[in-house]
Amino acid sequence: MEKSTIDIISITEIKERIYFIRGQKVMLDRDLAVLYGVSTKSLKQSVKRNIERFPEDFMFELNNEELGDWRSQFVTSNPDKMGLRHAPMAFTEHGVAMLSSILKSKRAIHVNIQIIRIFTKLRELISENEDLKRKIEALENRYDGQFKIVFDAIRRLTNNDESPPSEIGFKKPPR
Repeated sequence: MEKSTIDIISITEIKERIYFIRGQKVMLDRDLAVLYGVSTKSLKQSVKRNIERFPEDFMFELNNEELGDWRSQFVTSNPDKMGLRHAPMAFTEHGVAMLSSILKSKRAIHVNIQIIRIFTKLRELISENEDLKRKIEALENRYDGQFKIVFDAIRRLTNNDESPPSEIGFKKPPR
């Protein structure tokens, strides 16, 4: 039997194509088209022919501000268009799952399975982080201020908004 599509596309390759837009994890039409082995135009046409399957919480088009934010993440020779004539469609996890009902190729089916598994893993990681945060807060409340330094350090380590560490060493005083 021929090497399966599941072995061809790496988890990293899919994770790098998941963006956080409108407070949701989404994948863009052009990235999905590459993974599915179809043209972006073909993918968009299939979606438009079946638009009733894609409510706003499954798929939406990026507005100008979101498109600008997304473009700013990349360095290109032509930042004005980046090869885009139309705003990209952004698909949530549910939208990606719905794509499997309109894209029938074996590759699309295998890619969809991989993408859904990755979305599920990401959701589990976020949930585990929230559980850890709640447990730390419960411990902190139980042990009053005895371990405040320890809990502050743990909170800094689990917080995504890390501030740069303070500089260590001797600084010459200003004159």
